[in-house]
Amino acid sequence: MIAALALVVLAFAPRSPAQQAGPTEFQVEAAYLYHFGDFVTWPSSAAAANLKEFPICILGRDPFGSTLDDIVKGSAIEGAPIRARRVTAAKDATSCRIVFLSSSEARHVESDLSDLRGSPVLTVSDIPDFDLRGGMIQFVLIDRRVRFEINLSTAQKAGLKLSSQLLKVAVAVRSVRNPKE
Repeated sequence: MIAALALVVLAFAPRSPAQQAGPTEFQVEAAYLYHFGDFVTWPSSAAAANLKEFPICILGRDPFGSTLDDIVKGSAIEGAPIRARRVTAAKDATSCRIVFLSSSEARHVESDLSDLRGSPVLTVSDIPDFDLRGGMIQFVLIDRRVRFEINLSTAQKAGLKLSSQLLKVAVAVRSVRNPKE
């Protein structure tokens, strides 16, 4: 499984100007969202609630277009087909397994995370300081490459177990409790 995530990193590494243009930041982020599902164990209650599908949701303005839909098409995790869904409110995302909070949610990130608190949902965003504000995984750009940081405390509090393989690939793993808890 670490190989799958490493392939995402390598496949989307920047290319020299003489080579073809590589994938966009959002294409890389969509690929990560898809692969994160393989490196997280959800509580059995969440697995039972979502037997029919494995929803990856986007909260706010969708930066991926059809990219995420194309990546997940025909794929499954734990035998459940992966579905990309768009939601307009955090309360509508509590049945999702992974929720990407779009940058359009930056002003509402604390209230969105509060609405999701207590739900076994992996929260991901590229909003600055997302992991320090109570989010679980934050995308960051380092040398024009998409990487991610993890707030392990927040994930554990939601009952999620993150694979050691995922933790090894992260550029930072923190144990920061949300100050509003």
